[in-house]
Amino acid sequence: MERTVKAAVLEEPGKMNIREFPYPKLGKGAAIGRMVMAGICGTDKHSYKGESVQYKGTKNEIDIPYPIIQGHENVFVIEEIDELGSRTLDFDGNILKPGDRVTMCPDVVCGTCWYCKNFPTYPWCEHMLFSYGNMRSCNYGQHLYGGCSEYIYIEPGTRLYKVPDGLPDNMAVLSEVMCVTSALDKAKEFNSFSLEGFNYNDTVVIQGVGPIGLAHVIKARMMGAGKIIVTDISDYKLNLAKEFGADIGLNVEQTTEEERVDIVMQETHGRGADIGVECVGNPYVVNEGLRMLRKAAMYLEVGNFVDCGSVPVNIHEICSKNLRIVGMCNHNHVAYKAHMEMMERTMELFPWARFVSHQFPVEKAEEAVLTSMSKDSMKVVIRF
Repeated sequence: MERTVKAAVLEEPGKMNIREFPYPKLGKGAAIGRMVMAGICGTDKHSYKGESVQYKGTKNEIDIPYPIIQGHENVFVIEEIDELGSRTLDFDGNILKPGDRVTMCPDVVCGTCWYCKNFPTYPWCEHMLFSYGNMRSCNYGQHLYGGCSEYIYIEPGTRLYKVPDGLPDNMAVLSEVMCVTSALDKAKEFNSFSLEGFNYNDTVVIQGVGPIGLAHVIKARMMGAGKIIVTDISDYKLNLAKEFGADIGLNVEQTTEEERVDIVMQETHGRGADIGVECVGNPYVVNEGLRMLRKAAMYLEVGNFVDCGSVPVNIHEICSKNLRIVGMCNHNHVAYKAHMEMMERTMELFPWARFVSHQFPVEKAEEAVLTSMSKDSMKVVIRF
């Protein structure tokens, strides 16, 4: 009897089924992984709701190719790997073998275009081959290109990262999320005596403290932020953010925009915050975020990875306040090892075990996605 693999398939927006696929045949330079844990990302929630356009305005613009196996925040154990794959798939040069626990960068790039050659640490590839859990239908090739499956097929050119032995699965699954905080590293690059960019003891406002926002709270605290102010619609998330280092939490449903802006001004001696980070994934919060900033402050746009529409912006206000706006639609793929080592070092400093709030088997993947949309969840994962 042919061996089969169980996977959760998003057939179309709002419709998910459990299907079986043939166990894949190992190709040259490839690997097959036995899934351990897959995180539900904000992108997965958007795709479930039908908000499916990504990389709009670039050569990589796509509309999600339903049906698809979601899951790009993955931790798995190498089940099969050939000699070429063992030498080439690990980004840091480790020789991989069956039994090794790894995580992955979801983006597979061409490596030869202008962007790959000039920005090799960031997946700005003009000819993106595909992205696990997002850009390849399960009707294609070896089918298993997402983490919401018992096994995942790893194509040549994928970047894998060996997980430190001391890092638990429920922290290793946060590696990609933590790498997205490279936006704060970019802000640090602008650090100067003229107090531009992200300086020591700066006030940071983070709009939205779901998993991406919470990761930015952790990173900002470790990078020397002074006061961290967070906004959200969930008291659960706001209180958890405080456990991870935030100082002030503002519930958007219990305050007005004017009240929130005024509180930020009061907490910053009337100037406004030095750094703003948008992690809501909704363009309608951007104008409020800009109002909270001081002159020559920096606003990091991280959350609107999926096209959720546009909002009117008064460009004069950006000009008159000398604001710096930095978009960051992906993550620094050289940073996985650094962030995993950071998490391992800080296991006693942050309540990491609380970051993952819910775990579901793959048979309940749709319930997992719906739970991730609730106010009382943080990172929701599929556990195998």
